[in-house]
Amino acid sequence: MEEGNKIPKSASSRLCCRCNERKPALKRPKTLEQICRKCFYEVFEEEIHQVIVGNQLFKAGERVAIGASGGKDSTVLAYVMSELNRRHNYGLDLFLLSVDEGITGYRDDSLETVKRNEVQYGLPLKIVSYKELYGWTMDEIVKVIGLKNNCTFCGVFRRQALDRGAAYLKVDKLVTGHNADDIAETVLLNILRGDVARLSRCTSITTGEDGPIPRCKPFKYTYEKEIVIYPCS
Repeated sequence: MEEGNKIPKSASSRLCCRCNERKPALKRPKTLEQICRKCFYEVFEEEIHQVIVGNQLFKAGERVAIGASGGKDSTVLAYVMSELNRRHNYGLDLFLLSVDEGITGYRDDSLETVKRNEVQYGLPLKIVSYKELYGWTMDEIVKVIGLKNNCTFCGVFRRQALDRGAAYLKVDKLVTGHNADDIAETVLLNILRGDVARLSRCTSITTGEDGPIPRCKPFKYTYEKEIVIYPCS
């Protein structure tokens, strides 16, 4: 756990502000509440459930792909979506969708994490690769174009790869692990760039509604620090 989220020794005699039974284990980054682990896990999941229900992100019977990079955000997203779908009977068919860019030493470990998630959470996994879709790996592309603007190319290719993977799975929605910190960063970047068009879109919880596969952000109001300290197994 991060140092700043630990409860100071002087407050160790206090009880969790929610259950008033157990000792607090952390101070929530989002609300600064002193809270026990059990209550934190419960409120973390419940807040995401309320975001999903309040924004009517899904309908029963929909096929939903979870963008799975193997990082903490997408791993927690996969776990929480699976748990909430079961607990609240959303009636969704969930899938993991991952992209292999073909960057040596970059994606190998995270793809192994995604494969473990497939087994742990019981969710079908589809991996799409740049080589499969475009005939080139990102390493091969860099050899041709050099390092300049390679991130721009990769970002465009990755977005298209997710769209094509989602189309292959015939899903109705694609969910990503973008959180409140990511959205705040995007807002600031668009302000600095003077990009008014993107500024009006980047805070939406659902985008691409006019396209074939809308994208949703269940973590829109979730802090990065809370995702980091949430266990996902």
